[in-house]
Amino acid sequence: MKIAPSMLSADFNHLLEEIQTIEKGGAEYLHIDIMDGTFVPNISFGPMIFQGLRSHCQMVFDCHLMVEKPERYLEMVAQAGADIITVHAEATQHIHSALQQIKALGKKAGVAINPGTPVEAVYPLLELADLILVMTVNPGFGGQAFIGSTLKKVEKLAQLRHANEHYHYEIEVDGGVNYQTAKECLAAGADVLVAGSYIFKQEDRTAAIASLRPQD
Repeated sequence: MKIAPSMLSADFNHLLEEIQTIEKGGAEYLHIDIMDGTFVPNISFGPMIFQGLRSHCQMVFDCHLMVEKPERYLEMVAQAGADIITVHAEATQHIHSALQQIKALGKKAGVAINPGTPVEAVYPLLELADLILVMTVNPGFGGQAFIGSTLKKVEKLAQLRHANEHYHYEIEVDGGVNYQTAKECLAAGADVLVAGSYIFKQEDRTAAIASLRPQD
């Protein structure tokens, strides 16, 4: 199980310090939401923000593009230091091409699906993708309630991966993750948990991150 704190929930007045606390706390990934105000109603930040963090941080930069026509931004995001670039199946008519572009840039390629999108939408991509991101809230804002029915998608993706030796994708869940829902995600077969508010609202970030992992 890998933990990916969402930078969107950090205090941007002390961003570097915030990121250092989660890295010291044991987080493997830093989840970076890039929003354009079109695909989702909110606007977050561009690659220049996390590019400045790259030299201070060894975590995997897990970049989630919530933008229309993500192909326009792939090279820019890759150059800024992304390790994984995830695009939404709903955001482009050329999702195969987008994933191939990401891989050509030397990065891991992910595909995300919203709560209302059937899991079957990613079936043609499973051999190509390095990561499948299942949104467990409607994207665009932090702090939303977890949509439990989305875990059926996680279960199906885990079953398909187990049954096919050519599938090597990680399964990531994003939205409403806390101590309780983390257990449900783990049971369903998730590999990576994105958590924002739950981690950054706690003073002890190390304990918050540890609480999301499987308990002995």
